[in-house]
Amino acid sequence: MLNALADGIIEKTLQEHKRKGRIEGKPDAGWLVVDYGDIVVHLFDEDLRRYYKLEELWKDGKVLLRLQ
Repeated sequence: MLNALADGIIEKTLQEHKRKGRIEGKPDAGWLVVDYGDIVVHLFDEDLRRYYKLEELWKDGKVLLRLQ
């Protein structure tokens, strides 16, 4: 599932913004990064999201876009 999400992000960003991204990490580890240099997209499976509590960690940050 994480691979499909990362592939979708890369495909759409290339189509709409002509930006090439690079996938880092392994989906079986539960975590992938799509790296655009100045923008980094983190993809976590549910268990790691709960473990790291990212929403809680960044709760005071400005939300630009939230996808679920």
